[in-house]
Amino acid sequence: MTDYIIKPLDAESPPGREGFSALLNRQFEIPREIEASVIDILAQVKAMGDEAVVDFTRKFDCRDFSASLLPVSSQEISDAYKSVDSKILSSIRKALKNIEEFHKKQLPSSWFETREDGSILGQMVRPVDAAGLYVPGGTGGSTPLVSSVLMNAIPARIAGVERLVLATPPGKDGKVSPYLLVAAREAGVSEVYRMGSAWAIAAMAFGTETVRPVDVIAGPGNIFVTVAKKLVSGTVGIDMIAGPSEILIIADHTATPAYVAADMLSQAEHDAMATSVLLTTSVELAKQVCSQLTQQANALERKDIACKSIKSNGLVLIVRDLESAVKMANQVGPEHMELLVERPWDLLPGIKHAGAIFMGNFSPEPVGDYIAGPNHVLPTMGTARFSSALGVETFLKRSSIISYSERAFMQDAEDVMGLAEIEGLTAHRHSVAVRLKQ
Repeated sequence: MTDYIIKPLDAESPPGREGFSALLNRQFEIPREIEASVIDILAQVKAMGDEAVVDFTRKFDCRDFSASLLPVSSQEISDAYKSVDSKILSSIRKALKNIEEFHKKQLPSSWFETREDGSILGQMVRPVDAAGLYVPGGTGGSTPLVSSVLMNAIPARIAGVERLVLATPPGKDGKVSPYLLVAAREAGVSEVYRMGSAWAIAAMAFGTETVRPVDVIAGPGNIFVTVAKKLVSGTVGIDMIAGPSEILIIADHTATPAYVAADMLSQAEHDAMATSVLLTTSVELAKQVCSQLTQQANALERKDIACKSIKSNGLVLIVRDLESAVKMANQVGPEHMELLVERPWDLLPGIKHAGAIFMGNFSPEPVGDYIAGPNHVLPTMGTARFSSALGVETFLKRSSIISYSERAFMQDAEDVMGLAEIEGLTAHRHSVAVRLKQ
């Protein structure tokens, strides 16, 4: 008898309710010792600059590293093109075009309105001056995360950010993957530095002798990067605090079991802490998906990670109807949601909370990860209830414009003074009153 990784549960049964409750209460815990370690790293980089960054890089990435190796030269990036497969370069450019076209539609406009009393009010939208983009090394540089470069750099460039600063750890040989360098140039990155983990976040937030500080830091990373971003938030803006990857699939009897299982495993292979969930109205589909999970996992290069993820955080629940599935999905607020049902567009109006929604059998999550155009940096751990994907607005800020005519001022003066007096702010009141005496 086959030993399945997980088995389907009735959502109304005690085990089903317990599994769903655990899903709703999922948390991204930060061990105290890691937070303490990151605090120390940030303090050292802030105090010692390049020296600290180099010391950490020697210790964890490249033993023979030096400060002169921190910046990647323009010539190195030009030379990187010689090492990049032409088909991959074509795919990078195709993805870049799609991401550009999608994100251009996100650009908000400044606006102004004039009232009858002569006052002018408005909002001015401006980009930050510099954005720091973090990209993990990807298994020592052997699996370059090209898509992360594109997804972070392109929205920042479209926003109008002048300095795009990319940080990525060097390999043991001190080099950066040519694929990352090419993607960076194609996306419009202006500076690339060999530095990783929490010390890279610190360098971009505080600045060093070599690295000028930035205004916003975006990009994925391990728990050290995540904690560092959390701690520097306020000194700089950040995109989000991201937890492990997630997928929730709503499927009916028309879904293909092999597709559902493959999509669940596409998230499970990221991390043993990743979450993969199926809510289905079909008992037979649930059984077949559990069988497919076992079969397909055995063929994966990252089998151990995927199996651990599914065993620890996987869930296959049989629900009463699609309405129940939608209600449950909204409670979860997943990073990725797939609607593998006969009429996915009928379900869409009911979906309230999800980072990205994938419609139908031929819209698997990896299409969104790489080439469709929408951003793959998405809210996790239920934060889709109140936050959105990384986008152009991540790199923009808004300034309010207030221009009162004398007539408008006179009409509102008494109201302002009355409200200021109630709040006990006499200087506020005087600021208005002094103009009435002239």
